[in-house]
Amino acid sequence: MSQNSESREAESSEAVFSEAVSSESGSPRLLAGSTAIVTGASRGFGLAIATALVKAGAEVVGVARDAARLAAVAEDLGAAFVPVAADVADPALPARLLTAHRPSLVVLNAGATPEMRPLHERTWESFATVWETDVRQAFEWCGEALRSPLPAGSTVVAVSSMAAVGGGSPLSGGYAGAKGAMRFVASYAAQESERAGLGISFLTLMPMLTSLTGVGRVGVAGYAERQGVTVEEFLRARGPELRPEQVADAVLTMRDGRAANGTAFTLTAQGLEVLR
Repeated sequence: MSQNSESREAESSEAVFSEAVSSESGSPRLLAGSTAIVTGASRGFGLAIATALVKAGAEVVGVARDAARLAAVAEDLGAAFVPVAADVADPALPARLLTAHRPSLVVLNAGATPEMRPLHERTWESFATVWETDVRQAFEWCGEALRSPLPAGSTVVAVSSMAAVGGGSPLSGGYAGAKGAMRFVASYAAQESERAGLGISFLTLMPMLTSLTGVGRVGVAGYAERQGVTVEEFLRARGPELRPEQVADAVLTMRDGRAANGTAFTLTAQGLEVLR
């Protein structure tokens, strides 16, 4: 295939995805009878994603370590939310939950909150915390999704960060690198799904920093202090903030769209874009 042909095919694929997003975003998504697993479902992006999926008719298995928070979410969302208190990095957990629930959507959103310190004030253990949680989560769950395997037509979304595509995150230790590794793990899984003809899509969502989540608040406060400005001044200079509800909508859009397997998306307050 010529380079021009490949370029036209890529443009056509992106156009098809854009049309799918446009046609789906204004209409209800009917997920009745489907099951989703959402990690980190007790707060922040994960809570918003779980809430949106329940409202769309799905049964949601919500995973987090904080049993009390999960119980509060279950009380709010009702019987369609199934709480599972567990460590997402536990290598035995994916096989147990994927076998028991056979989800058509898995959202890998859980993540460690990094301490905000510059490189020279860190130990290796504090630097690598996010690798041991976020990256191991992606490794264990994507690997098991291929081994089980999930049903054809299923989607796995790895929630990464735009820190992995910008200038990094110098106060967050290994955070930016870990989030970049999550994208690579999802793309490798996508390649294996294609090679084996499994029909499972592995996609990556990379949201921008926002103060509207626990992890984001820590980051915003750290970088505001580093710049010698107030949190309010820091946020004002950045422009509109990404809301957790927008992340939830992006997950639904990605699930409903026609993006190529392995595609990564960035997400800002202005919207969802394919990462080139």
